[in-house]
Amino acid sequence: MMNAALSHDGFWKVIFGRRSIRRYRPEPVPRAIIERLLTAAIWAPNAHNRQPWRFVVITQAEGKEALAWAMARRWRADMLRDGLPPEEIEARLQRSHARLTQAPVLILGSITMTDMDSYPDPHRQALERVMATQSLALALGNLMLAAHHEGLGACWMCGPLFAPEAVRAALDLPADWEPQAVITLGWPDEVRASARKPLEEVVLWQ
Repeated sequence: MMNAALSHDGFWKVIFGRRSIRRYRPEPVPRAIIERLLTAAIWAPNAHNRQPWRFVVITQAEGKEALAWAMARRWRADMLRDGLPPEEIEARLQRSHARLTQAPVLILGSITMTDMDSYPDPHRQALERVMATQSLALALGNLMLAAHHEGLGACWMCGPLFAPEAVRAALDLPADWEPQAVITLGWPDEVRASARKPLEEVVLWQ
């Protein structure tokens, strides 16, 4: 539950006020604001301070379409294998396509293992990739909080994680970039409510 005293503090207003926004007004987002959001992202804590994140800012319709269709082809195949009815598959694909192509800005977040530690055993090497992924998640969290601070809305979409090769090819990304998530971004055209579980359900004190 929101603490009434904290809710008037600037920092906590950002924390409590952020929502996942899926509908945006068509006005463009100035590049200077986008750069401020990316600056917030790259100042996030990260593993070994290797900063293993990489970002693609997509504002042109061609790039949005390319990304949307690259993920849609993979998702359609997955849903067909799952046995979903064709009408449900098409409805889901249309919703996803609209969310991606109608947002004024898309920010694709990827990781790179280029500067991360290398280990001879697969277990530790897999954990190093987890640390890189955690680092990107922290960066994108900063970005979304900064977006709310700037009056923007944003929403996390995990589709690239399921089709990294297709996304890399569609956007002609370097071979070491591993797409993880895309953030839709724009001026909000909706108001959303949210709630959180009480601390008692998610915290163990020892």
